Amino acid sequence: MSSPRAHRAEATAWDAARALAERLGRATPLTAHRLPLDRALGHVLAEAVVALTDLPSFDTSAMDGWAVAGPGPWAVQEGEGLLAGRGPTAPLPDGHALRIATGARLPVDATAVIRSEHAHCDAAKKLLYAGREVIPGQDIRPRGQECRSGDELLPLGTVVTPPVLGLAAAAGYDALVAVPRPRVDVFVLGDELLAAGLPHDGLIRDALGPMLAPWIRALGAEVAEPRRLGDDAGALRRALVSSDADLILTTGGTAAGPVDHVHPVLAEIGADLLVDGVAVRPGHPMLLARLADGGPCLVGLPGNPLAAVSGLLTLAEPLLRGIAGRLAQDRYRAPVREEVHGHPHDTRLIPVIHREDNVVPLHYNGPAMLRGIAAADGLAVVPPGGVRSGTEVEILDLPWASASPWTEGCFT
Repeated sequence: MSSPRAHRAEATAWDAARALAERLGRATPLTAHRLPLDRALGHVLAEAVVALTDLPSFDTSAMDGWAVAGPGPWAVQEGEGLLAGRGPTAPLPDGHALRIATGARLPVDATAVIRSEHAHCDAAKKLLYAGREVIPGQDIRPRGQECRSGDELLPLGTVVTPPVLGLAAAAGYDALVAVPRPRVDVFVLGDELLAAGLPHDGLIRDALGPMLAPWIRALGAEVAEPRRLGDDAGALRRALVSSDADLILTTGGTAAGPVDHVHPVLAEIGADLLVDGVAVRPGHPMLLARLADGGPCLVGLPGNPLAAVSGLLTLAEPLLRGIAGRLAQDRYRAPVREEVHGHPHDTRLIPVIHREDNVVPLHYNGPAMLRGIAAADGLAVVPPGGVRSGTEVEILDLPWASASPWTEGCFT
């Protein structure tokens, strides 16, 4: 690295910075391991889930009612009927009916199931009558309806969600081969930050410490409790060289002020500075580095809160996605409801909220403000020069949807 006080190279374009971060992550994947289903939630599949059997593995009843064979009326067979979980039964003779429960195995030669509410049983004649036309195959879940043995159920890179766990269990899996969650350390820099209470005497509350940990968890990573290091170069150096995380996030200290220690410390420990400034507003002074000797990656976030969010989505999110083997989300565009002013030369990220078939830009979107992003469910990627109302722009989804439908009037 050159001297941290030397003139820096031109800032990296926003798209190029994101692509570089993801490539870096995919070049350093975590080793996959086999996880029991009860520990696999939130991990990413390192192997596709392939059906081990047909689903269903035998013909079953989709309803409580009567299994029938052939045309009616049907002679009613006596007994408790067919219950779920029981083994094979004798074939059902033509013209006969037998009670059956939802999920029970269908007897051989049964041609349909009649729902209880659609059937009438004449106890005296021991005959069953249908209240409506009976169509062969009705209310039967045939073997292999959902999949056949060998079908790919879930591709490589799928995030394990609760329904994924359910499908894997139904398909006979007890464990899944998955990539572990990336581990992240967060180091909060700045002597001016308060951990509690009201701002006073030039001191301000730390907004990033409380925000970053849950945000990183929402991105599928594990994060340690953020550590407050203040403006102490020695403490920062010790924290960096002792970290065993897959990714380190620092907040603040990425500019060239008298107490901005990130660049000097990275130079001192021989880190490889890959991105030193991105052509995006807010968040221009973000950086991406790789610590020496195969050490972890580091994303330096600006200290201003919304600028830090920009750095998180520009560099940290694609980097974590690459490390974890997550598939990239499909990029999409949406029209903005009103004109959005842009930066003359840089990309601009603006908090927005989805409304019907467009997005509404939110006010309070300055680098130090969180009021707009707190109401947002996405960020609009505004090209240099801005866009007119109705123009389609790329949207970066946030890991959650806005939970406050009343906010539009307060923030637009």
